[in-house]
Amino acid sequence: MTITIQQLVFLAFSVMAIVSAIMVVASKNPVKAVLFLVFTFFCTAGLWMLLESEFLSIVLVLVYVGAVMVLFLFVVMMLDVETDNKQPFVKHWPIGLLIAAIMIGVMSMVVGAQHFGLEQIPMPEAFAKDYSHVKALASLLYSNYLLPFEIAGIILLVAMIAAIGLTFRGPRDSKTQKVNLQTQVTKQQRLTIVKMPVVKGEPQA
Repeated sequence: MTITIQQLVFLAFSVMAIVSAIMVVASKNPVKAVLFLVFTFFCTAGLWMLLESEFLSIVLVLVYVGAVMVLFLFVVMMLDVETDNKQPFVKHWPIGLLIAAIMIGVMSMVVGAQHFGLEQIPMPEAFAKDYSHVKALASLLYSNYLLPFEIAGIILLVAMIAAIGLTFRGPRDSKTQKVNLQTQVTKQQRLTIVKMPVVKGEPQA
């Protein structure tokens, strides 16, 4: 059985994604954990690129890596989270290993070769040269999944308005500049010449 270059690249991206995902959980430094998560997203974007999903790969890098993870990193660095853990990490290993074993067992029952093998799900065929992922995604999003898309947008809008309402503290008694009034001022209004009467006083002795 010969291994192609595409399979080698797939294995490389998969191994790096799994290792970096484990380091996200195992790293004690939150900044390093965020950086490992960024690397995990890059590896996932590479896997999507191998599946010829260029649009989703670019969106993952631009949205998650370029916006969300930068925000996470900024918040983590601003909070200055204490990294010194008073309780040793080894103390929680038995519970962690038990939960990990249960999760691996459940995932092996669901995500296994009997459900996701090549016999059940064959290799996808190559797309045509004029195939557009953006057009296909938009046609599904605005036709079959239009109602869930609108509901998700309304929920996000309500959440944004609620966050603004919770953080709003009312008008502050502070003087602010009114830029629109400043730009409408004419030359005559900016400079006013006032004639003051001359008063001659008696010289002081």
